[in-house]
Amino acid sequence: TEKPAMLQQASPILVSTPAARSLDVQSIDGIVAALYDVISGGIGQARDWNRMRSLFIPEARIMAIGPKRDSKDFGLRIMSVSDYIASSGPILIETGFREKELSRKTEQWGELAHVFTTYETNTEKNKSIQRGINSVQLMHDGTRWWIISLLFEAERPQLPLPEAYLK
Repeated sequence: TEKPAMLQQASPILVSTPAARSLDVQSIDGIVAALYDVISGGIGQARDWNRMRSLFIPEARIMAIGPKRDSKDFGLRIMSVSDYIASSGPILIETGFREKELSRKTEQWGELAHVFTTYETNTEKNKSIQRGINSVQLMHDGTRWWIISLLFEAERPQLPLPEAYLK
């Protein structure tokens, strides 16, 4: 018998990825636009978490670099896509979080792509705006693009975004 696409057995638990929208995964532009779109929405607006899951391989990681509390050191928060949805999802809905792309630098070789995408977030609840960079690693499997990992860091006073990443 043939296994469905992207059915993985990393443990006794079988994991499958929801079917993706064709326009979301046929191009790098499409998958990056879908990534921004799926987490953005108004206060109380539900997000399509299956759409988000459909963009990533099942083993993908979403990682955030940030200052540690009460320290000058930095830490790395590492999450699965489901961890991100569980921890950040309610906050996105509660605050009316929207994220948009300001600029992008893309490198591609064969089926490998790296996207350095500068973002701006806006939250309705407290009218805050923040910027930073998403580093997205992707692969093409011959049929579609997949996000392998997403690493991001927010701008802060000691780390302003360079002009090169705003064009």
